[in-house]
Amino acid sequence: MNRRSIVAGMLFAGVSLAPFGSHVIADEQPLFGYSAESSRTERQWEEKLRAIPSPENLRSYMQHLSARPHNVGSPYDKENAEWILAKFKEFGLEAHIEQFDVLYPTPKERVIELVDGGPKFVATLQEPPVPQDLTSNQQNEQLPTYHAYSIDGDVTAPLVYVNYGVPEDYEQLERMGVSVKGAIVIARYFHSWRGIKPKVAAEHGAIGCIIYSDPHEDGYVQGDTFPNGAWRPKDGVQRGSVADMPIYPGDPLTPGVGATKNAKRLDIKDAATITKIPVLPISYGDAQPLLAAMAGRVAPEGWRGGLGVTYHIGPGPAKVHLKVISNWPIKPVYDVIAKIPGSAFPDEWVIRGNHHDAWVNGAEDPTSGMVAVLEEARAFGELLKSGWKPKRTIILCAWDGEEPGLLGSTEFAEEHYDDLRAHAVAYVNSDSNGRGYLGVEGSHTLEKFSNDVAHDISDPETKLSVWKRDRLREIAGAKSADQRKEIRERADLRIPALGSGSDYTAFLQHDGVASLNIGFGGEDGGGIYHSIYDDFYWYTHFSDTDFVYGRALAQTGGTAVMRLADAELLPFEFGDFADTVQTYVKELKALSQKTQDDIRERNREIEEGVFKATDDPRHPLVAPAADTVPPHLNFAPLENATEELARSAGEYRKALEQANANGGAQLASASLADVNHLLIESERKLTTSAGLPNRPWFKHQLYAPGFYTGYAVKTVPAVREAIEQKQWRQADEAIVVVGGVLRDEAALISSAAAKLAAAK
Repeated sequence: MNRRSIVAGMLFAGVSLAPFGSHVIADEQPLFGYSAESSRTERQWEEKLRAIPSPENLRSYMQHLSARPHNVGSPYDKENAEWILAKFKEFGLEAHIEQFDVLYPTPKERVIELVDGGPKFVATLQEPPVPQDLTSNQQNEQLPTYHAYSIDGDVTAPLVYVNYGVPEDYEQLERMGVSVKGAIVIARYFHSWRGIKPKVAAEHGAIGCIIYSDPHEDGYVQGDTFPNGAWRPKDGVQRGSVADMPIYPGDPLTPGVGATKNAKRLDIKDAATITKIPVLPISYGDAQPLLAAMAGRVAPEGWRGGLGVTYHIGPGPAKVHLKVISNWPIKPVYDVIAKIPGSAFPDEWVIRGNHHDAWVNGAEDPTSGMVAVLEEARAFGELLKSGWKPKRTIILCAWDGEEPGLLGSTEFAEEHYDDLRAHAVAYVNSDSNGRGYLGVEGSHTLEKFSNDVAHDISDPETKLSVWKRDRLREIAGAKSADQRKEIRERADLRIPALGSGSDYTAFLQHDGVASLNIGFGGEDGGGIYHSIYDDFYWYTHFSDTDFVYGRALAQTGGTAVMRLADAELLPFEFGDFADTVQTYVKELKALSQKTQDDIRERNREIEEGVFKATDDPRHPLVAPAADTVPPHLNFAPLENATEELARSAGEYRKALEQANANGGAQLASASLADVNHLLIESERKLTTSAGLPNRPWFKHQLYAPGFYTGYAVKTVPAVREAIEQKQWRQADEAIVVVGGVLRDEAALISSAAAKLAAAK
């Protein structure tokens, strides 16, 4: 589901798997959470692990897994799950398939046609095969172009162009005096997750929604189109889910509980995440005649895409007939779960996952990430044969049903909620992978840990560490001298927070399990996302052609999992975390002030009659209604809590320095079990049982997908979104709730520091 990529490869053969190497020097800095002695041993095992993944194997796995379309409910989806299961067992791991049964619609009838206001036109709604790309010709097995979880509908109405179809676009339409009530809207992809577009359209009274790929973002404006280049061709279409996942992901009929055979299910009409209006995706080839038939005001400059037409807003005179009718069956999803039991702390689980289902053949999304997890599993199997035993239990997961709505991972996390809350140390996710830079997002208690891992992975092309390569890029891209200075001086690179869009969502934001999302990308852009052209041919011609970045992902994921599993003291760190939370509070205060200033300025403009169009004087802007200027919010509960958080982080750092003295002998103490238990609980403390306002499934109080962004994160979401939506009382209440959560977190960290200092 995430948009990433992958690149090149070398085969490492004849690797010795003896547990000791000669390159580790005695005075090397011990790994975080390890004594000097255990660190030396761990580094030696990690070196062996990183030598095992083979680009040749990655290529072979991908060729098999992407050979046929394997969407949920298809024969090859089940065959792939069984093949992955057999591979896990071949590598010497315990493994099984866990099945869930979920609502999964597939299209029965699809129509988009121009019925008035221009020449007769019927959209093809079909991607043509490419002769040299053999799997693009598997039409009998390919899902049609559609949006999963669109409500059924048959509507005819004037067409209105709404740019990206996000809330600020509708604010602009309102100022232009354009209403979408009773209309069908056409929006271009990007600037938000696709499911937000029909959601906002319905809120404004639209009766249908069409989403198209504009070449400005996703076609010939970006580069040569497939098959001559990597970018989306004229008839390429982005499939995808439009379920309202910011309310809850997973099976729409079983929110909060696993979708087992006997689970109590909602009626389809009562499922909150199914769209309120029908919606379909189209190519820019199909979109051009629709846009060309529109009149009305010329779109503002920033709304104009890359097609050779004048972009008009409408409404009409183009009138469109939109019809979507789907089958609505319950289908099985197959999660493949492998386990390596822990030798010392079997009840502490380190979890690694990637999904295996795809919209069509899915070489990039998700197979480029899944093959890396398979090589990690093979590497662990080889190390087990050589005498390595992880201290903690390692669980490797190949999720099904991610594409329609994080189905397999969410149902697993809901079904095993109590066990995961009790035992899960961390979850490490990947999705797609590509050529370029290491991307890491996640829990800020693992920020230092992720930086440490990145220091130990070599970039296959530059031979720098992937950490150093990322740092150089960040310095080059810094927007100010102060930002550049911070990057140079800060020990750790900052990692972004997680919103949604992949299988970490339920673990982090529902279960409260510290999570990371990892993958390489940034140097292999392309436009085949969720199309029939995302296949082995495209991938091996335009992405990680030699699979070396697939190997780098396997090294990164394997190292992270192994290091978490073997640590004497779990490598959670709270200095970076406290620093990040302080930046969030500063952002919230600035946002509150800006919102107040904007309201005052707009009210002044209304009073002075300033609203005139700058791009088309024939169409003056319509003055909106004046807003009430809100009172200043009281941020003291958050400010006081972040001060407590910083103090407790300092206490923990001091206790850790003491524990690391004398070679870290204190870290080998059995009494660290209580400290580790508190460290595991540190992410749980950031959740509340009540969850976020109006969407209780999301329990994390620091990270959530935005209600109107879908994938993109909103940090401290209850406060931030209340301010953005001008819900001032709710913002005040949320500040108190989040302040209490952070004070509880600070108390836990202080307790962990005291126990660590007392460990003998």
